[in-house]
Amino acid sequence: MILEGLVTSVGPTGEMNVAPMGPIVDDALTTLVLRPFTTSHTCRNLRAHPSGVFHVVDDVLLLAQAALDRLAAPPDSFPAERVPGFVLAAACRWYEFVIDADDVAEPRPRMTARVVHAGRIRDFFGFNRAKHAVLEATILATRMHLMPRQDLLEQLERLRIPVDKTAGPREREAFELVWSHVAGAPELPQQK
Repeated sequence: MILEGLVTSVGPTGEMNVAPMGPIVDDALTTLVLRPFTTSHTCRNLRAHPSGVFHVVDDVLLLAQAALDRLAAPPDSFPAERVPGFVLAAACRWYEFVIDADDVAEPRPRMTARVVHAGRIRDFFGFNRAKHAVLEATILATRMHLMPRQDLLEQLERLRIPVDKTAGPREREAFELVWSHVAGAPELPQQK
């Protein structure tokens, strides 16, 4: 199963990098299979320092900001306990991991990680259609290079319906961030 969340990794000068990621997880959350793009900071960081922290979050504004590179400042965090790294204070739960295998044969490497420590900050908010719609919209916005913008905008319009019906202020702000990112971006050539 893929579980969407945020990964923190440590950059070359010790800074925190925050990136959305949907690793493949087992039911017990003892193993993560991360698939970062080879061009990402996360991939470079994890190869240089093969450990990090995966966070289960319910704050879709934080997730959208991280995905669209719109974090105004690093989010509040505290030191991880068993790996060099950072735990996001806004997380519901976190999983500190160490990478045991890095398969570079694929276009997107498969990094198999073992969870070495887990912690909990608070309960997960619960299921909300607006949160899920913003998550889907954010994932679409990160794939602008794969589809025509008009198709993307049409899908975002469909996702706007549950946001309008069920969102709170942070979900509305997150959706508008995603919408303006897609609507204001130049048309990109499509990958074949």
